[in-house]
Amino acid sequence: MPKTLTVCDLHVSVGDKEILKGIDLEIRSGEIHAMMGPNGNGKSTLLQTIMGHPAYTVTSGSITLDGEDVLAMPVDQRSRAGIFLAMQYPQEIAGVTNSDFLRAAVNARSEEAVSVFKFARQMDKAIKELHMKEDLAHRFINDGFSGGEKKRNEILQMMMLKPEFALLDEIDSGLDIDAIKIVADALNKQQAETGMGMIVISHYERFFSLLKPTHSHIILDGRIVCEGDYELVEKVDNEGYDWLYEELKLEPKQLAKPLVYSLGVCAHNLGIRNG
Repeated sequence: MPKTLTVCDLHVSVGDKEILKGIDLEIRSGEIHAMMGPNGNGKSTLLQTIMGHPAYTVTSGSITLDGEDVLAMPVDQRSRAGIFLAMQYPQEIAGVTNSDFLRAAVNARSEEAVSVFKFARQMDKAIKELHMKEDLAHRFINDGFSGGEKKRNEILQMMMLKPEFALLDEIDSGLDIDAIKIVADALNKQQAETGMGMIVISHYERFFSLLKPTHSHIILDGRIVCEGDYELVEKVDNEGYDWLYEELKLEPKQLAKPLVYSLGVCAHNLGIRNG
């Protein structure tokens, strides 16, 4: 059954500094949302807040999953509800093997414990699809992994957990050309099989070209200021963000209130919504 993850007028602070200043976003099953914008404008903060990172304080607004209050859920409950975050900087956990960690996570989300044989078969299949080393199951989590291996290991976890919504924070960084294709193929296959919705942060049109986002958003100074489809990804790749600052008649970090261009393509379709 299709699901909806809704972010409404979300304001988030770290200490005394406000990072997100009124984010509105709705993601449905099967949709791929490209999240773009210069570094330091709130993209990662949005994903970390949805997942429940304790460093981020929600000062107002809401996040709901099919009407249920996500903000009231601890992190483990958010995971059980079907939300998954692939981190930009995956942590190393020495002493815990990938197989032990993942089997515990899979069982925590299942009504009945998954048999060792079934789990091993599923994990071996995912390892092969991601072209990872055969001994991965017995290695400690990300311990001694290259940057690309850590990113593919995040996708392996996603493949095993089968979330309703995947939040992918620059999952393509650190991957070579072949690995980017492997990861994109795995994401497309999982979405086709499960109807998973995605929010994908990336700076590279090459990665988005393999996923073909259904929706695209640009975050500047903690607000979504421009929305469109895949054409918006292509425009950013070709022209960067200077055109948007020029059309808004604002300098970086001077967005005084939410202004949203709803597109065709921002530069040519000036449907402006204030507030």
